[in-house]
Amino acid sequence: QGNIVIVAGFQGINPKKDITTLGRGGSDLTAVALATALRSGLCEIYTDVDGVYTADPRICPDARRIDKISYNEMLEFAGSGTQVMQSRAIEVAKKFNVVIEVKSSFNNRPGTIICGEVKPMEDVLVTGVSYDKNQAKLSIQDLPDVPGIAALVFGKLAESNLNVDMIVQSSARDGYNDISFTVSKSDLRRALPILKKLCKKLKAEGVIYDDNVSKVSIVGVGMKSHPGVAGKMFNLFAENKINIEMISTSEIKISCIVKQKYAAKAVKVLHDGFNLGRKTG
Repeated sequence: QGNIVIVAGFQGINPKKDITTLGRGGSDLTAVALATALRSGLCEIYTDVDGVYTADPRICPDARRIDKISYNEMLEFAGSGTQVMQSRAIEVAKKFNVVIEVKSSFNNRPGTIICGEVKPMEDVLVTGVSYDKNQAKLSIQDLPDVPGIAALVFGKLAESNLNVDMIVQSSARDGYNDISFTVSKSDLRRALPILKKLCKKLKAEGVIYDDNVSKVSIVGVGMKSHPGVAGKMFNLFAENKINIEMISTSEIKISCIVKQKYAAKAVKVLHDGFNLGRKTG
């Protein structure tokens, strides 16, 4: 007690006892790990924003700070492009029940509390909107429609430590399928030669890609008990002439791939459509 300890936030030791970096947001992970080891129960993260917002304030000026959000919602936000907190830090906090408060380094205003299950208000369907421009869509055309093809394709990508996000399989013609999926844009260059080699081996027609796309997502525990959220999201896009290229859903998140030029518009349309902004008057 009484000591101020300064710990490097972005480095650690791997299983081989080598010093290594923890990646982007590693300081968040270090802080939560220390809070866990010290059994404090609370970890305060000071950053350049004063919490988690319903959307990027640069796109939606009326975005409001979220007072309290669950671990699960925050994990979905982190996986959808929101960079306020590192997902591994949230996973550790959830595992050891460490409450996180994200606060600004520049003022004394309250931040956002990240904790266990948060009971949603009756009328709150969606907690927030996020987007990720670091996306690329890949499509393998005319793959033979036989068991084990998908396992082979995604197994080869996994061997190269390539993470796949959204996946859609569609029937191209009798006996053949197209498989489309997304990877981070930074992984596209590594993924392409692997897929081209597979196409040759499997006698598929080829692989095409589009790195001019973005993933736009809505997140909220209120979706679990309220039907029609997906329909409303798709209607909002249709009314605003935003074409959806891929769709992925989970219990508390719906994600769509759209052209990158429509990403900001899509975020604003959803934020307004689900009434997430600050109330005036």
